[in-house]
Amino acid sequence: MKTPLLVEQHFHGAYGVDFNKSGANDISLLAKKLKSIGIGGFFPTLVTDTVDNIKRQIAEIKKAAAKCPEILGIHLEGMFLNSEKKGIHNEELFLDLTIDNYKKLEDDFIKIVTLAPELDNGLIDYLKQKNVKVQAGHCIGWAKKAEQIDGVTHTFNAMSRVSHKEEPSTALNALLDDNVYTEVIADGVHVSDNALKLLFKNKPEDKIILVSDALPITYSKIKDYVFADSLIHYDGERATSATGTLAGSTKLLPEIIKIIGKKSMFKPKYVENVYNYHNITPKGEIEWDKDYNIVSIKE
Repeated sequence: MKTPLLVEQHFHGAYGVDFNKSGANDISLLAKKLKSIGIGGFFPTLVTDTVDNIKRQIAEIKKAAAKCPEILGIHLEGMFLNSEKKGIHNEELFLDLTIDNYKKLEDDFIKIVTLAPELDNGLIDYLKQKNVKVQAGHCIGWAKKAEQIDGVTHTFNAMSRVSHKEEPSTALNALLDDNVYTEVIADGVHVSDNALKLLFKNKPEDKIILVSDALPITYSKIKDYVFADSLIHYDGERATSATGTLAGSTKLLPEIIKIIGKKSMFKPKYVENVYNYHNITPKGEIEWDKDYNIVSIKE
């Protein structure tokens, strides 16, 4: 089996590098490590933080991107979320969904914004005018904003769940709306196999995007780490806060593909979709064996 190089549109770091904290040099080194395992492009993802820290890290990521074409833009997953579905984010730093608040940290290198559509106060229209991808995440629903939503952030996680009675439901909308792309963390921890099967069976094949949502501790020796202002502990399987809230993943896309491949749930289209979503040309090629191990990487 062959696929293009992988593109990771939602992850927070790996190998000890944290996009909310690390400098340009470390981010550049991370880009090289990622390419060596088949990840040929990525969108550094920033969690909720102070405006000053977000602006500082945008500058550092842009410095790294000047030397690393693999860095395709920034995914802002924070600030504009619903506190009812905050996940691991620090709700004390959330901002109202207004244009003025976004302008406090706005940058042309922000290509994706995860937000709670039900709380919108003009921001979505502004982002669409700027050609920024708008993704529903950490939210309750988007019924009144359906035509303006490009994608769904980590489907099933940190959102209102599928229900036959309760409305609105973000997860149900994600399954039913054929026009939106759906991220999913298929690491064997964040979403059950049956929920994955439901997504893969119900969504158009060309609207599914695999993401890792990987934490900075991924592929490092770090077990305890402060992420999004919470102390996260990794027990070898799950990374959770002191209250048991599940944080991001501790696996990157090649390993995730192997996990779902062995369960006969992987399709090469899931790799190709992210290129279509962002209208970028497929890069390089990965050859996989029958057990979903990488045989070769061609840039």
